[in-house]
Amino acid sequence: MKLFERVTIGETGMLSTNRIALAPMTNMQSNSDGTLGDNEYNWLVRRAEGGFGMVITCATYVSEDGKGWDGELGAWSNNHMDGLTRLAEGIHDTDSLAILQIFHGGARAPEKITGVMPWSSSAHIIPGNPIKRVREGTIFDIERVISDFTNAARRAYNAGFDGVEIHGAHGYLFHQFLSADTNKRKDEWGGESFENRCQLIRTVMQNLRRELPSTFIIGVRLSPEDRGTFKGIDFDESIQTAEMLADEGADYIHISAWEALKKPDKYKDGDKTIVKYFREALPEEVTILVAGDIWSKEDAEKCISDGADMVALARCAIGNPDWPKLLKKNDKYTAVKPPYSHDQLKAVAVSDVFVEYLKKWENFIK
Repeated sequence: MKLFERVTIGETGMLSTNRIALAPMTNMQSNSDGTLGDNEYNWLVRRAEGGFGMVITCATYVSEDGKGWDGELGAWSNNHMDGLTRLAEGIHDTDSLAILQIFHGGARAPEKITGVMPWSSSAHIIPGNPIKRVREGTIFDIERVISDFTNAARRAYNAGFDGVEIHGAHGYLFHQFLSADTNKRKDEWGGESFENRCQLIRTVMQNLRRELPSTFIIGVRLSPEDRGTFKGIDFDESIQTAEMLADEGADYIHISAWEALKKPDKYKDGDKTIVKYFREALPEEVTILVAGDIWSKEDAEKCISDGADMVALARCAIGNPDWPKLLKKNDKYTAVKPPYSHDQLKAVAVSDVFVEYLKKWENFIK
C-alpha cells in the first residue's frame, strides 16, 4: 500500500516512515503552568508506538496571553524545556517524527485563563453571558507575538523536535488576521487588502525559516474555507495563502478540511476535491497533509490519490491508537468507531480529564 511508503517532508531531507500522521488535538492533559503532563506524554507516545509516522502535538501556546484552555502545553518559557525534550525523545524512540504545533489563541484566549483582556486583529465583542470584549492588537503586540513564535520554534528545535506546525486554522490568532470578517485594521497588518491580512503569518514563516536550519520542518495548518462561526475565509484566498507560504519556505501545508474528501463549498458543483485544488497550486516539493473524518484505508487512499502526500488522523486515532500498525498487518482492518466507553479509552492512554472534554462531542462517549 502506498500509505506505508516512506515520504520526505518538503526539502528538509527528513523522512516519515509512512504517510500517516497523528493530527493535533486539544486534550487538556498538561499542567497549569504549561509544562508537560504525564497524561499528555502518554497520549502522544502511545500513538507514536501505534505506528504513526509523524506525531503532531496539541496546540502549544507561545505567549502567556495566548493560552486558550486549561491544561494546554506551553513553549513560552525555558521552564518548559525539560518536558518538551522528554516528549521529543519519547516520540523518537518509536521512529516517528515529532512536530510541535505552535499557537496563540488571540480573541480565543479567555481572560479567565490568561488574566488579561484578549487581543486580536481588530476590536470586537464575543456574544455570550457574560459578553467577552476583545481589543485590537497594537504594533507592540504584533511584534511581540512574532518574537514569541520564533522563540518557541527555537525551543522546539533545541528540545529535539523535528519541526513545528504554525496553527493558522480554526479561528485562532492567525485565522483572525487572515479573515476578512475579523480583520478590519487600517494599517499594513490587515483590512480590505488580502496581502495585508496575510502579513502576520508570512512574517512568522520568514523569521522561522531564517532562524532555523533547513533540515528543521516548518509546516502550517490552514482552514481552507468557512466553517460554523469561523467566517471570512475565501477558498481562493486560502490557496493563495498556501502559495505565499510555500514561497516563504513552508515544508508542508496541512489542510484542516473537517471532511478530507469534500469539494470546496465555493465550487461544490465542480469535480475536484479541496485536496486536488491545493495540489495543483503548490510546488511538487511542498508536502500536503489533509485531515478530516478519515477512518478507513479507502478514505486514506482516496486522499493520497487526490494529491495528498500524507493523511492526518484525529478522532479515529483517539480510539484506535494502533491504526497504522494494524492496517499494515491486515489490509482488511476496520477501525472501531464511537461511541467509546470510559474503560475503552482509559486502556489506550486517554486520561479522565480528556474523557471529560470528549463528552462535549455528540455520541463520542457512551
